[in-house]
Amino acid sequence: MKINKFTKSARRQQCTFQIPNVCTHDVSTTVLCHLPDESGTGHMGGKSPDWIAAFGCSKCHDVIDRRNNTRAVAEEDREFYMRRAMIRTWRIWIETGLLKIAN
Repeated sequence: MKINKFTKSARRQQCTFQIPNVCTHDVSTTVLCHLPDESGTGHMGGKSPDWIAAFGCSKCHDVIDRRNNTRAVAEEDREFYMRRAMIRTWRIWIETGLLKIAN
């Protein structure tokens, strides 16, 4: 399986969620975490496009994906952390030239 440039870019990155009392800050566990996409591409077990994602450590990823009945944050806080992490990740991608904004 070929790993794409966005997925590969998450390796050894700091978690961009940084959820207080959850984040491990362990870059060895960081992966690209796909976020829910209201357009319908990220439903029914499907993944959102790779650009609707953020860098997440294993514990933050569990909270965002609601794995193991993890309810470490309220739903509105979860939404905040997802959007903040996505913006932080986009900023990294733009600064490194991985994501380009067309004029």
